[in-house]
Amino acid sequence: MPDLIEPRTLQGFRDYPPALMIPRERVLQTAREVYRSYGYSPIDTPALEYAEVLLGKGGGENDRIVYKFKDNGDRDVALRFDLTVPFARFAAIHVPQLGTPFKRYAMGPVWRGERPGQGRYREFWQCDFDTIGTTSNAADIEVALVINDLFTALQFTNFQVRVNNRLLLNGLLESIGVLDKAAPVLRCLDKLAKIGREKVIEEMVREAEVTAEQAGRVLILAEAKGTNEEILAAAEASFGGPTNEKARAGLQHLRELIAAAKTAGIPDGRIAIDLSIARGLDYYTGTIYETFLGDLPKIGSVCSGGRYDNLASLYTKQVLPGVGASLGVDRLLAAMEELKHPWMTGQNTPAPVLVLNFDSQYLGQYQRIARMLRAAGIGAEVFPEVKRLKAQFEYADKRGFKAAVIAGAEEMAKGVWKVKNLTKREEVTVNEEGVIDAVRIAL
Repeated sequence: MPDLIEPRTLQGFRDYPPALMIPRERVLQTAREVYRSYGYSPIDTPALEYAEVLLGKGGGENDRIVYKFKDNGDRDVALRFDLTVPFARFAAIHVPQLGTPFKRYAMGPVWRGERPGQGRYREFWQCDFDTIGTTSNAADIEVALVINDLFTALQFTNFQVRVNNRLLLNGLLESIGVLDKAAPVLRCLDKLAKIGREKVIEEMVREAEVTAEQAGRVLILAEAKGTNEEILAAAEASFGGPTNEKARAGLQHLRELIAAAKTAGIPDGRIAIDLSIARGLDYYTGTIYETFLGDLPKIGSVCSGGRYDNLASLYTKQVLPGVGASLGVDRLLAAMEELKHPWMTGQNTPAPVLVLNFDSQYLGQYQRIARMLRAAGIGAEVFPEVKRLKAQFEYADKRGFKAAVIAGAEEMAKGVWKVKNLTKREEVTVNEEGVIDAVRIAL
């Protein structure tokens, strides 16, 4: 007999049992409904792309975490590290026929060979929405509104969408003479919350080759505190003068976003200006977004994105500016687990009703009543074997069923069914016409 292979998963990868997969599907379905309500259409792209399509699009640091290899045809290929770069490639091919502006959403796994951590995996799902083909700030504003509605639909109340603008950041860098080093400087700035002020300055000096004084000036603005109006006023006083067109444009876009969100009815404080947000990917050019859970800020941003006006130009001469954001599904699920979110109930079955199996001669009747429940929109599972009542109830408890439908020879003779609420341990006996209503009450 050959040696057994040890069953294990790669570091940074994980299995999804029903207790995790069921809420993940619920998250994805909720996101799908919110995106579609704003007019975003579904698309999909391959997991595998030519390496040249992906490499060099998010910055050198990101290239190091891309899974790349040669396929059987000796082609250089790579696994997508996000859904935005493949969308830019998709847009270059299909948008001329689809027309602009084009609004899409996409959901699927992506891969990054980076160090795993809490809520951070090497294989994880993203859930994106984007508008491409317009530079209008209205599209940027809508991204913030979608994120707000998405997390509200996901039953979070204590969350905050933090926004900044790369134009403002670039104006700052231009004013201190380091605009040519924007990419490495902003990648370092993006780590401020993780590693702190002093280490960011050290990294900027080392990686971006700026002086400690220049790094300090970047952080002065990034660390601005106060209300949205106070932060914007401080930024304008420091870097938004009449000669700094980039900064003034970024400030104007942020002001319009905050004003529109307030008029649209977004709760005060839900959207906040945070000038420390830089987003590590090089392709962002305008408004940028990060979303934090107030009850678990240490897990990091669970929904991020921004405007990328030049990404599609790598694949086409047509001007296709875009803006969007991505829900980090696996990081969000990790947060929901830790926060004991109501969707993380440990339910191991998508069907809330179990039809118990007392006697093999009545199997057809059990299947018939289950089909009747399904036709009424109620999921129902028939226990496959004739076993003791206790064993079937133990199965129901372990899987998280909410109700049981029961009938043995005595009930069959009388034409009745018992419906048991498995949470309250209450049971009623009804005729067949009353089963659906009794089950609904039990659920």
